[in-house]
Amino acid sequence: MLTTLRRSLAGFAARRAAHSATTGGAARWHRLACALTPSLIPSFRILTDLLRRRDDRWGARALAQQAAERFSDESEAWMLLGEAWLAVYRHQEALTAFEQALTLTERPDAALAAGEIFRRSGRYAEAAERFSRAYAAGGGPDALRQNAAALYQAGDEAAADQALSLWAQQVPGGAQQIAALRTEMRVQANRKANDETHRRTGENGLE
Repeated sequence: MLTTLRRSLAGFAARRAAHSATTGGAARWHRLACALTPSLIPSFRILTDLLRRRDDRWGARALAQQAAERFSDESEAWMLLGEAWLAVYRHQEALTAFEQALTLTERPDAALAAGEIFRRSGRYAEAAERFSRAYAAGGGPDALRQNAAALYQAGDEAAADQALSLWAQQVPGGAQQIAALRTEMRVQANRKANDETHRRTGENGLE
């Protein structure tokens, strides 16, 4: 009985938010809906988006944290938290949230987000694995393209060529683009490898 009442009241608040004339009014109604609901509802995402647009990124993070704590078995709640951590430039915390979302559900957005964080931190093999999972979960040709780029950066050119060939079969004009894209990815991989070598050489010189 109580759960049904909370769900009904949360729905009422969400509907009032949708018809609010101001963003402030919408935010207040969505916050009430979030407080009342016994399950994860769209108001959590809508309100975090509203807070970020008002440049209250830490407020959005706090709301997303509440969602993940209250609905810890919902992958969408962890996605929301990961995105909120990214908005305040806390990449490790974001990665933890995206990985938890993946543990609950194989979803392409979580795998792509985790892969991008791994790629930015120079963990290319792990990035490639996440992009591969994104493709397997329905991420489409873009996941394959990112998988190929990460594999080149990881030094696995054979696997990268296979991924790129599969990508070329799935996009219009892929056969005409593959040679140029392969060259571009190899150049970028070599540049990153050289940058990393120079960085390490500089660090060793300071010791």
